[in-house]
Amino acid sequence: MSMTKEMIDAIEKDLVFLATASPDGIPNVVPIGFARPIGEDTILIADNYMNKTRQNLEKNPQLSLVTKDATKCPFQFKGSALIYESGKYFDKVTEWGENAMTKLTPKAAILMKVEEIYSIQPGPDAGKKIE
Repeated sequence: MSMTKEMIDAIEKDLVFLATASPDGIPNVVPIGFARPIGEDTILIADNYMNKTRQNLEKNPQLSLVTKDATKCPFQFKGSALIYESGKYFDKVTEWGENAMTKLTPKAAILMKVEEIYSIQPGPDAGKKIE
């Protein structure tokens, strides 16, 4: 599934929310400030402060990402994650952290492979899969 320019912009320009689940199905949602598309079907996420999220992804790599403003950029992305503690993806999120005003030191890079995209636009098409 390829993301459109509108979808890519929605992820790059604002906070997003990342959902995971434990192996027992207990949900967890966190706000993420460092998430950037790096291709038409891949999103790179910096693990700066993840605890439950990271534990969940290590045991259950399925995740969902939602853009912040459901009225302007209403998208939900579902996919699977790979975790990198070194290499080019880790180097990229480390660079983001070094350039942030707060000088963050990421623990890992999470690479999300987008497998499905849904509309979360309020109204009759809410929840509809985008083909």
